[in-house]
This record gives sequence, structure tokens and C-alpha cells, in this order.
Amino acid sequence: MPPTVYVSAGEPSGDRYAAGVALALRRAMPGVRLEAMGGPALAGADVALRHRMERLQALGLVEAADTLPAHLRILADLRRWFRAEPPELVVLVDYPGFHARVARAARTAGIPVLQYVAPQLWAWGRWRARRWRQSVDRLAVILPFEEPFFRALGFPVQFVGHPLLDGAAPDRPAARATLGLGATTPVLGLFPGSRPREIARLWPGFRDAAAILRRDAPALHVVVAGVPGASYPGLERTGITVAAPELARAAADAALAKSGTTTLELALTDTPHVVAYRMPRLTYAVARRVVDVPWVGLVNLLAGHAVVPELLQDEVTPARLAEGVRPLFERGAGAAGQRAGFAAVRAQLGAPGAADRVAATARELVS
Repeated sequence: MPPTVYVSAGEPSGDRYAAGVALALRRAMPGVRLEAMGGPALAGADVALRHRMERLQALGLVEAADTLPAHLRILADLRRWFRAEPPELVVLVDYPGFHARVARAARTAGIPVLQYVAPQLWAWGRWRARRWRQSVDRLAVILPFEEPFFRALGFPVQFVGHPLLDGAAPDRPAARATLGLGATTPVLGLFPGSRPREIARLWPGFRDAAAILRRDAPALHVVVAGVPGASYPGLERTGITVAAPELARAAADAALAKSGTTTLELALTDTPHVVAYRMPRLTYAVARRVVDVPWVGLVNLLAGHAVVPELLQDEVTPARLAEGVRPLFERGAGAAGQRAGFAAVRAQLGAPGAADRVAATARELVS
């Protein structure tokens, strides 16, 4: 009888990665029955969604409290299901805070657990390693330095490559044609995030920085990477175009971006950018005490030096953002230096096929 696999993702990037894994699982295990927590990407991969992820998203300690009841309801349902009709495997994609609890519930029920995308113990909370190690059967990591880090902590770990490499290469002329832009039109991309509260923190600064740049260069076209249901106040008086994130990345000459996966996506499209990061003051005060990495951007972490400028908290002002991104439109050292750094980062990310390697590990765990 084909196995049942539960795949869980709690945010947009994890939803996309989980959808790739779902498709790969069907190739690796014909007839597999999939259930999931996720969003539009998993649903688009024709996976039955036992739980929707949209109400779970939070950024910061205070906001996380708002989503606690929804998380607890899902966790209670999973515990009942795991006891009554356990799936043969649980695949957890990123989202470590909640997934740590799901992993423990699965292991208690005797279900093997595969964690895809590691908790960032290398950044903070190494003390959590023992509990994680006891909760997962296999760890599939997507950053090259994570494999030796987790192996030294006793994890059964495999570097599978980065799932971004599995996407189709963006077509710049086609993206610009879709947006009605000429080949030589200067384009600024704005990437304020996908969660409502992170957009609320970054969008006003990004919007007003774009206005400063357009005053100096009226020919500049500005595109914001829009997400369904998000609000972009003041958009109607800015002349900024809303586009799907993949179109915005392909069309942009330079960008302002939130930290996280977006910075790596921009590096893969060779787009120079400035990283911005803001969080609630209480959360930031705690983070400053516990975070043990010198940069917030993945490109800088992988490169080991500051390839991309980073603006944090009170530094995220329209003037500082505009000042940071303006030189990236010129043929100077700033943009050239970033592109050289991007090439070095891309060389570290492994080969395409991350989802297939995860599926192969999943097949081993259910055999």
C-alpha cells in the first residue's frame, strides 16, 4: 500500500519549497498520499491541505502571541491524527518554532521526521541543538556551511543544494515587455516582504526612497513585488507599478530588499541591492543579545564579508535607502563589486535538484 506523507510549511518561501518536494515525492514514490499544511504553492501542486498557513504568519515576539491559538489548534489536530492514523513520514519545511513541536509530536507517535531547511542554530540558540537532534531522523540543509556545522553537533545531515536553483532562469526582455518597459529604462525593484507586518514596517521607507530617486531621475521606473492581499498605502499617488515578485526581480536594475531569501533570489538574478531589516523594538533588543552572526543578509553570510549594504532598524529611512541604492544604477565599483560577490555565492549553492534529493531521503525513511 502506498505510504502517506504529511508535508508542512508555514510561510511563503517554505510553501514554494514544499511544493517542489511534493512533486518530487510523487516521482520517487508513485501513488504516495500527501496531506499538508501550506498555502497556494502546495495547493497548486494538487496536495490536499489539511491546514492553511495564511493565518499563522508573524514577525516578532508580540505578533507571534497573536497567532498562538491558531498554532495550538493545528498542533492538537496533528497529535490526534498521529495517534489515530499515523502517516508513514512527516516532512517539515523550515518554520522551526512551530515545527519543533510538530516534530516532537511525530516522534512520540513513532513517525519518522525529515526536516528540510535547518533551524538557524548557527545564528542563535545553539542550546536548542539537543532537543532538535532528538526530534528529527534526518536533516536536509540548503546552505553549504550548515552540513559541517550540524554534523559536529551530532545530526544526521545532508546538504541537498539550494531549491532556488531549481527555478527557471528569469527572462529579462520578456519581463520588461510584460511590464511595458523598454530595454534601456532604468528600473528600481522594491521587495518589502510577504508578511503583512514586515510590509507595514518597510513599505513606507521604500516608497519614499523611490520618490526621492524619481525626483532626481524622472525616467526611473519603480516596481514593487506585490503579494496577494497585501496593502501598499499611498501607492496610487506614486506611479509605482505592482508586479509579481519574479517579474520584479527579472526587470530590476537595482533593488531595495528585506533580508531573507529575497537577497539570495536577487543575487541569482545578478541584481545589485541594499538590504533593509526592521522588527519590533523589544524583539530587536532580545535579538542583539542572542544573535551570533555579523550580517542579516544571506548573501553576506555566504560570502563571509559585506557584499551588500545592510540598513537596520532606525537606519531604515528614505534618505539612507535612496543614498544606498543610487550608486547601483551607475557603472561604478558598487554594482560591479556586488556582482563579483554574487558569482562567488552562486558557486557555493550546489547543483539543481534539491527537491529530488529530499524525496530520495524520504523514500529511504519510509522503506
